[in-house]
Amino acid sequence: MKKIELSGFEHLSSGKVREIYAPKEPDELGSVVLIVATDRISAFDHILSPTIPDKGKILTDISRYWFSKLNVPNHFITTQGVPEQVVGRAMFCKRLEMIPVECVARGYLTGSAYQEYACTGKFQEFVLPKGLKDGDKLDEVLFTPAIKAQVGEHDENVPFDRISQLIGSELAERLKQLTLNIYETARQIAESVGITLVDTKFEFGIDPETEEVVLGDEVLTPDSSRYWDKNGSSYDKQFVRNYLLKDSGWNPKSNTPPPDIPPEVAQKTAKLYAKIRDLLLSNPTSNSGI
Repeated sequence: MKKIELSGFEHLSSGKVREIYAPKEPDELGSVVLIVATDRISAFDHILSPTIPDKGKILTDISRYWFSKLNVPNHFITTQGVPEQVVGRAMFCKRLEMIPVECVARGYLTGSAYQEYACTGKFQEFVLPKGLKDGDKLDEVLFTPAIKAQVGEHDENVPFDRISQLIGSELAERLKQLTLNIYETARQIAESVGITLVDTKFEFGIDPETEEVVLGDEVLTPDSSRYWDKNGSSYDKQFVRNYLLKDSGWNPKSNTPPPDIPPEVAQKTAKLYAKIRDLLLSNPTSNSGI
């Protein structure tokens, strides 16, 4: 899905997956942005081809679900009144001053965390018990932040002290506690429908009107989170990562762009994303405080 010209809106920026617009004329919603989720998918800091069918709509459904479940300030306002071209994949949200930190919560040892642990016995500043296997549940949920990079560049994993130096110790501690608390609440909700929230990342911003820390961006989607079923199978983009790592012949550490993903991989990914949406939206759990 390419950038769309939307009548009455100014295009502000493009991300790996999202396009951000602002109304050209102020209205009753106040200072807002229109966040459009495309069908693009990224892995290893590359935007892949082709797109994933209906992915943007699925991500929007999932983010709206979690914004309604988590009793924390967030930027979501409404999906009413979005331009016809992007109905189902766009949300009006508060305009925030985004904090340049990826706030990551890890409840299980896998992915890059396991790879580092297997070599060093630790991940970032955390020394972990010996003998852990890929996929093991951690005794304590880890907060492992990263400094956000520009599109096409790598986010930088950094220790908590570095984040404190970057944004101030009080704000850093606030982000840490919000991240861990939201993760724990979401993990319990996910478990109620038979799925495991393995890890996730959040982004926060400052509401310029209230100076409140607000949850922004997408939230707890299979793009920003790992979800497993009871057998350890993934309901997220790990399926795409596995294809690139194991079947495509491409080396993520090379300077070459990734190959196109086959149509069957794109279709299977779409089904996995739709499955996690359907499981979550079937959940009758009432709103949860943290």
